[in-house]
Amino acid sequence: MAEPFLIGENMTGGYGKADILHDCTVAVEKGRIAVIVGPNGAGKSTAMKAVFGMLPLRAGTVRLNGEDITALSPQDRVARGMAFVPQNQNIFTSLTVEENLEMGAFLRRDDIRPTIEEVYNLFPILREKRRQPAGELSGGQRQQVAVGRALMTRPSLLMLDEPTAGVSPIVMDELFDRIIEVARSGISILMVEQNARQALEIADRGYVLVQGSNAYTDTGKALLADPEVRRTFLGG
Repeated sequence: MAEPFLIGENMTGGYGKADILHDCTVAVEKGRIAVIVGPNGAGKSTAMKAVFGMLPLRAGTVRLNGEDITALSPQDRVARGMAFVPQNQNIFTSLTVEENLEMGAFLRRDDIRPTIEEVYNLFPILREKRRQPAGELSGGQRQQVAVGRALMTRPSLLMLDEPTAGVSPIVMDELFDRIIEVARSGISILMVEQNARQALEIADRGYVLVQGSNAYTDTGKALLADPEVRRTFLGG
């Protein structure tokens, strides 16, 4: 059986001497959406950071497209096609929307205008506000800028840490629709989400973490239908 496009396998690690992840595995197929959910303090964001190289692992491996990248820095992983959108401080508030997008293409040496056009087609409101400082935008629009800037690297894997945190339900639904569009273009999505039910509805694969370990792993639909998952994590 072919290996997933990205896999963080049997990851154990944390900060200082304390391990937060315990034999944790997350993976995503090419052009698919994988979602990490679980209670607060479950290690969801830590698992994401471990996959991106921001957390040293004591055990386990991370492989991207068959290549072992466990020892690579986050910068080297970006050069390999990974893009990471953190939950906080993910835009340059003093720069305009378009300047933020241009900053996302700092590694590129080719013509970035077609990619900017793709971002504007994905998020039309950003075209309208392209000359506006990003700090003046609403929370949902800022998230669009953050995702758009990550897409400027032309990644093969897009990692999103709580992309709908603090936005309204309508904006959340719109963001999820755009995330589905990105996946359909062939980009793999690995996402941490507090809005577990809604995230699992769009997920090809779901990982429920508890205390840094895999508690449940299945398709998004199967996890939504699992009575134990529903009772314990989804409010019935």
